[in-house]
Amino acid sequence: MIDYENVLNPAQLEAVLTLEGPMLVIAGAGSGKTRTLIYRVARLVETGVDPESILLLTFTRKAAQEMLDRAAGLADPRCRFVSGGTFHSLANRVLRTHAERLGYKNTFTILDRSDMETIIHSLVPELHIPKGPTRFPKRSTLANILSKSANVELPIQDLMSKEYGQFLHFGSEITQLGKIYREYKTANQLMDYDDLILNLRKLLAEHDDVRAGLGRQYQYIMVDEYQDTNSIQADIVFWLAREHRNIMAVGDDSQSIYSFRGANYRNMFEFPRNFPGTKVIKLEENYRSIQPILSFTNALMDQADEKFTKCLFTRRQGSEQPRVIDTRTEPEQALYVCRIIREQIENGRSMNDIAVLFRAGYHSFELEAELARQGVRYVKYGGFKFLESTHIKDFLAHLRVIVNPDEAVSWVRILRLIRNIGQAKSQVIIRWMKDGGIPPARVAEWPGMGKNKRGLKTLSKLLTALSADGITPQQAVEAVMKYYTPILQEKFDDYPKRRKELDQLIPMAARYRKLRNFLDDLTLEPPTSPADMEAKQPREVLTLSTVHSAKGLEWPVVIIIWVMEGRFPSAMAYANTEDLEEERRLMYVAATRAKDRLILCYPGNESMPPWQTAVPGFRNGLSCFIRDLPGGVVAHESSGKPVRFSGDISTVSVPGTPKPVPDLPQACGFVQGERVRHPAFGTGVVSKFIDHDKIE
Repeated sequence: MIDYENVLNPAQLEAVLTLEGPMLVIAGAGSGKTRTLIYRVARLVETGVDPESILLLTFTRKAAQEMLDRAAGLADPRCRFVSGGTFHSLANRVLRTHAERLGYKNTFTILDRSDMETIIHSLVPELHIPKGPTRFPKRSTLANILSKSANVELPIQDLMSKEYGQFLHFGSEITQLGKIYREYKTANQLMDYDDLILNLRKLLAEHDDVRAGLGRQYQYIMVDEYQDTNSIQADIVFWLAREHRNIMAVGDDSQSIYSFRGANYRNMFEFPRNFPGTKVIKLEENYRSIQPILSFTNALMDQADEKFTKCLFTRRQGSEQPRVIDTRTEPEQALYVCRIIREQIENGRSMNDIAVLFRAGYHSFELEAELARQGVRYVKYGGFKFLESTHIKDFLAHLRVIVNPDEAVSWVRILRLIRNIGQAKSQVIIRWMKDGGIPPARVAEWPGMGKNKRGLKTLSKLLTALSADGITPQQAVEAVMKYYTPILQEKFDDYPKRRKELDQLIPMAARYRKLRNFLDDLTLEPPTSPADMEAKQPREVLTLSTVHSAKGLEWPVVIIIWVMEGRFPSAMAYANTEDLEEERRLMYVAATRAKDRLILCYPGNESMPPWQTAVPGFRNGLSCFIRDLPGGVVAHESSGKPVRFSGDISTVSVPGTPKPVPDLPQACGFVQGERVRHPAFGTGVVSKFIDHDKIE
């Protein structure tokens, strides 16, 4: 029996012990929301609730599994039988059972983002767009438009007028493209990520028996990160919990930073309206940061237009204020960051204790160059996706056509790997198979083989082996590996590296009994890189990360760079109040990653490009989020000139506007031979005095 009163604070305890009825938990950053969810799972099972009647929805399956494992360790091993996962994994499970209700077979294939873009690009020629002065949007932009339109449930024309005005004259063509894309998916038994969610809601809304069955199956529902749900996911929650109303939503409106994916933080405010009688509990005690950092983040969000009012506090000791540093130029910003890193290491910190965060990936380029010059090892997050690699997609395509023979995208990939087969010929073969109902293993019977005879026979032999009864996912992966390795060696100069990445699929496949489940999970929860799969990072490495990629993480020391107008907030946000408010929340997320020390840097002398400064409300300089804070929340400093050597860098004072100074030691306050410290360039000795405006 867990002694809940001794391991939870009062707000957490109330959330854990409230088991019946709707509840909204406003969980501030670092306030122990994961702990609260874990103990609530344990409490439900402890009171006799069947674990399989509990549903825990999170935004990564890994997060759900870790919570359930911890709950099982706390109380009852049966906690591992709780249904945990993402909205997409839930949708996949339900749709595999009821696919025929929507005109699908239960063997439908799930498209990842890259496949979606490939298909959309292949369908563009059907629009017969004449050449003109303005180019048609790229495949990634088209995918963004179609996906965002689906997620926010806004007609394509309306969405484009709000967010893609530069392509609005193509609105009718893109609307038509969306229709062609939907028809293509249905014809080829395909669903993309958006379809999974949309089709689950459709099932729940239109089929009473499906809704009632799931309602009986899941009597207690918990949803994590509710601020990141879109309107479709909020509807799914409503339909699932409509009858029993035992629903707990946990989130923080101040950390809603995914509107570009369709997330709507207002779902937090609408939850009590969807479930009348909702109990609202606020988790405000922070276990991560010292109070000066929390005072900064509280003040930052006090200025938000729309919010649940909360005031984070902590019992952790610490008095160092967040510091705002004007480094004057971008190169000096990079030098200053390197100096802070070096100073922290000298004071006993590990490199793993430090993170540098930024609004966009390109903001760190100058810093990366300086880190390389100084020999500092770092890892950067926010970009590479494992499944987007050509060799990975080629490899998995051989498995996908076994699970779903109608999957034309994968057929094109594997056929084009054979010599003398290109795009046109592959389409002819696919049409022949589809019209004749030819199974994958008989592809070599195509009457037009000719020069392709040997390649098609070898492929047919592989597909025959993959179709054999009783073959395990691991055996299937190993069979494809044997077939694909010669192709890999011929196609890529760096094939040893790529082969090593492919090798990681074997132990992953070994965990599955069904090939379809392996492919589904790989698509729904892909590793972001081979390094993530192996979980092998250098022991001492600096972290560079976009703020989006840093969400949910923490470091003792956090440095945020480019905290200035046009960068953070982004210049693109000024045209829309809601976008600017999301930038504020993004700053909040960045700052709340820091435990002990928070440093915000901006190169105050840098000017933004004219296209940015022309935006109404824009002005060069320090970020408006920092500029508008009340006094005493942050310490403003400058790296503009050296200061006398001391043991505390925080003694840097803000210099006035530079003016021409005569060549006199007394004028600058230093004497020749004196030991000094410069915030960017480090420790040194004054050797001589030169004219104020000259550099030697």
